[in-house]
Amino acid sequence: MTHSFAADNATPHSEKQQGTRSENQPEPSLERSAAGTALGSFGVVAVVGVFALLLHMLAQHSPRVGPGYAAWAQETVDSPLAALRWFLGDMTEPLFYKSDLAALGLLAGAAAAWWVGRRGAGWAGTLSYSSGLWPWVLASASMSLMLSNLVFGWALDDGWQPTFVPFVCVAPAMVLLYGTGWRTCITGAVLGAATTTPLALLFIPTLSAPLGLPPVVACVLAMSVGSVISFLIARRLPWLILREAWEVRPATQAERPPSGLNRNIAADAAWAARRVLKDFTETHFFANELAGACLILAVAVAFVLNPGLPSYGTGLLPHLLFAQALTSAIGVTLWRGWYRDGGWAATYASVVSVAPAAVLAYQGSWQGMLGGAVLGAVLAPPLARAISARLPAGFHPVIGNTAAMAISTAVALPMLRLLS
Repeated sequence: MTHSFAADNATPHSEKQQGTRSENQPEPSLERSAAGTALGSFGVVAVVGVFALLLHMLAQHSPRVGPGYAAWAQETVDSPLAALRWFLGDMTEPLFYKSDLAALGLLAGAAAAWWVGRRGAGWAGTLSYSSGLWPWVLASASMSLMLSNLVFGWALDDGWQPTFVPFVCVAPAMVLLYGTGWRTCITGAVLGAATTTPLALLFIPTLSAPLGLPPVVACVLAMSVGSVISFLIARRLPWLILREAWEVRPATQAERPPSGLNRNIAADAAWAARRVLKDFTETHFFANELAGACLILAVAVAFVLNPGLPSYGTGLLPHLLFAQALTSAIGVTLWRGWYRDGGWAATYASVVSVAPAAVLAYQGSWQGMLGGAVLGAVLAPPLARAISARLPAGFHPVIGNTAAMAISTAVALPMLRLLS
């Protein structure tokens, strides 16, 4: 749940990084047009909306293949297959999907994007912010998730537990900060599992439950606090050395639109559509549109096969998909200026917090879908930006992004309750 280290350290006006202009001829600041951005981002919303309606209708005739969500957690204690499925499901739980099939779609899409990118083709988009670190990001995150399941899996006998939290915070962020190598990979994995999962287990009964807030508030707060603790420890480990800023390139430099009256609306729309799809895997540190599309298709297949499995068996997956696409589109359009010159905005933050939490809290009502999407898009990105901007060196913006998720969800859901 983060953004690229590149975006923080990029110096777009540096001739060393651009290689196409002199120091005396700085490139003008460029921004996507509102019309083009809205056209592309809300075009995706329209497609996802129609897709969600189709899923809702197909679910009425589902063959109900395989077990549902009920008792899945308890089964993991005695069944290795159920435990493996839970492990895979954890990979998509940050999006409120909790589906092993969706995880396979996510991994397949990311692997395809990696394979295409390695062969020099650009149609699949960038992966892990063009850092070249995706295999290490995935390895460290998966290792941390495995440790979380091994150490805390015994508690699943009592029902759902937040075993998923290390997958999307400390471990992959550590790789982006400190680079390749098994020392970095293992250190991030161990620190993530040792800090975030226990904190989530603590915060759920002591914070979320007493305040009447959904567990996601406790989980993302645990990610933020656990990341602070982990990066404090990492600064004192002699085998970890921060990557140099110049080694990283902004992922969007090659995709800049023309400026002024020559702006290409179609290009802006295409960029915005891809940006919305990226937001579905930004929390995994993949930030890739092909992976996002494959994730959506895979979780849709899982839902049609058995509506009682994805999204905790609520049957609200179509509502979640629509609200998530909508909150991303609003955020991308509203905060498009922050993407200027290879910049970045936490438009994904509501996709994995406020919007889906509101859908579940209000049982898929229009109030939950629209209210959560709007409030999340308005609140989360600027909060994330403000907090992350104040972090010292060596502290990844995942801290600010996850803190913003906790704050915006804790504020938005009571606001919706007051407006109802």
